Amino acid sequence: MLLNTPICDFGWKAPEFTLKDADGTSFTMSDHIGENGLLIAFICNHCPYVQAIADRLAEDTKQLKAEGFGVLAVMSNNYRYVPADAPRFMKKFAKEFGFEFPYLVDETQEIGRAYDAVCTPDFFGFNNKGELQYRGRLDDAGFNDPTNRTPELHNAMRQVAKTGRGPEHQIPSMGCSIKWK
Repeated sequence: MLLNTPICDFGWKAPEFTLKDADGTSFTMSDHIGENGLLIAFICNHCPYVQAIADRLAEDTKQLKAEGFGVLAVMSNNYRYVPADAPRFMKKFAKEFGFEFPYLVDETQEIGRAYDAVCTPDFFGFNNKGELQYRGRLDDAGFNDPTNRTPELHNAMRQVAKTGRGPEHQIPSMGCSIKWK
């Protein structure tokens, strides 16, 4: 089912979490807030919306990391229902697209629920105080040719770095529904 993300709830505080990647290494959210903020992306392997933007997500997050942002990705789908999202395939997916950020398994789906994540991809851009400032899409290209795209998420996070606030106008991300237990 195709869903859109809700409007940004400016100032909402990021709930703390510790999750493991596919290798069993633990990552704590607050340890990854960079000097300019943090991006948390709820993604999965099988979603065609995520697959369509995965290479651009990898590129944009490399730039964000270089600009002082932390980046984490969380997979909250019930992978017993959607085996393509299982941890062993997460490793392959991350390698295929060159992700340079931790790709974490939300085994109990508690984090997806705590963040009220609704679809994949679902982006949460926080300032360096852990306050939500962006809940929009990656860019305006979608499934189309990204040659002349506007990198909305990247631009928004740069604004957050400069002002501590995200843009007032944000276009929701859309994608496949999270597969809940």
